[in-house]
Amino acid sequence: MLSKEDSRRLAQLERQLRREDPDFCVRMSGGRSHRRRVPVSLVLAAAVIWVAALILAVTGWWIAAGVSAICAAVVLIAALATGRPLRRVRPPDHLPPSW
Repeated sequence: MLSKEDSRRLAQLERQLRREDPDFCVRMSGGRSHRRRVPVSLVLAAAVIWVAALILAVTGWWIAAGVSAICAAVVLIAALATGRPLRRVRPPDHLPPSW
């Protein structure tokens, strides 16, 4: 564990680096701020609805199968639309204050 003085120095170096070369900081953090994570629960719900639609289609319930397929598509679109970023790269103006 770092001492208070070491933590202060490290925070100061981080602030200085973010000020002088923000592109480097984005590259070192992975630069993945634009990628999104899809909620697994919504994807599983869409898969279950698709299976139900297939079963309904095989048994001859075409209207119910069509409605289920549309519902599955809506759930999948909702899953893709509500995805959240993996992690955010904080801009330099949101750095912790120095001690």
